[in-house]
Amino acid sequence: MVQTSLFAIVTLALASSFQVIADQQPFLNVQKTKDPLKRVHKILKHSPLIDTHNDLPMELAFVYNGKINNMNLTHLNWGHTDISRLREGQVSGVFWSIYYDCEDTSSNQVLKAMESIDVTKRMINLYPETFQLATSTKEFRKAFKKGRIASMMGIEGGQMIDNSLAALRLFYDLGVRYMTLTHNCHTAWAEACCDPQPPSFTKGLGLTEFGKKIVLEMNRIGMMVDISHVAHATMHAVLDVTEAPVLFSHSSSDAICPLERNVPDSVLKRLDETDGVVMVNFYNNFVQCDPTKEVTVVDVANHVEHIASIAGKHRVGLGADYNGVEKVPVGLEDVSKYPNLIAELARRGWTDEELSGLAGENLLRVWKKVEKVSKRLAKSHQLPAEDRIEDFA
Repeated sequence: MVQTSLFAIVTLALASSFQVIADQQPFLNVQKTKDPLKRVHKILKHSPLIDTHNDLPMELAFVYNGKINNMNLTHLNWGHTDISRLREGQVSGVFWSIYYDCEDTSSNQVLKAMESIDVTKRMINLYPETFQLATSTKEFRKAFKKGRIASMMGIEGGQMIDNSLAALRLFYDLGVRYMTLTHNCHTAWAEACCDPQPPSFTKGLGLTEFGKKIVLEMNRIGMMVDISHVAHATMHAVLDVTEAPVLFSHSSSDAICPLERNVPDSVLKRLDETDGVVMVNFYNNFVQCDPTKEVTVVDVANHVEHIASIAGKHRVGLGADYNGVEKVPVGLEDVSKYPNLIAELARRGWTDEELSGLAGENLLRVWKKVEKVSKRLAKSHQLPAEDRIEDFA
């Protein structure tokens, strides 16, 4: 009787162990699939696909003036994004971009950000069976488990906080989880990649002392510091001061397409310092610097592979810039086409785990670490920064 019970216990324990191993290695059967695209579709059934930069809110807020109540977002005959195409592409998470033209200095940038946040949240609420607002990695996982498209927000351009740490904190309270320090215009505290005018401070400095305060306050509250669009000097300046991992929400490789907008190898080599991820951009002009050449999914895959060769395959993801650019590569025409890029990497020998990282897990790792830094700083009773830009004049 004792022997029988012991045998049953051992058998049950072994069965449980094998189940744990199976749960921890969901790719074992997937990797045997020969067709790369079928393999990717299987991976994306249990691994999230996240794009960290989609400009649909810009069009909804400022082209259509926020009038979305009677708009059919399931099927749109314009742009790169609608619900049907998101589902076809097996998209499980999107960071919707909160953007307004930084060159329009006559407009109230804070108000424009509010209008974009408003239209994004109303879009989510209009389609509750499709979208779910997520303001943490935990909320993201819950939305993914329910089969909803987790919807996050990122501010594209530090001019939108109007040099105010109070505005930064309130945008966080509204759900914003990253801020791109600049768009194409310098701010009073950070140098942009592509502004033809010199910054108001010494060119090549990257960040002023107030800019450093902004980065540290973002670390404190748990907002990802996005260094797409900034000058190379700013990328280095951020890496010199940040306590949390950094994000490139939609950037490509400077080594392949030499532009100040793209990420140089010297920066990629520093991502180990705090961790970080480069979400690769699909915009033709950032992917292929020769305008006479056709741009295809292969070219984008080359950027992914180069970044991975320098920084590691755990430091790449997807930041397409859909609805914010006029030209996209052949094979990546809209949000339904992400699997084509992942399949191209599969053809190049990437494992299922590596493809899962590219699709979304690399981004989630960085986001989770940003949350942990914020919790650590909270435990040390670090108070909100009260600095004002005029304090540094």
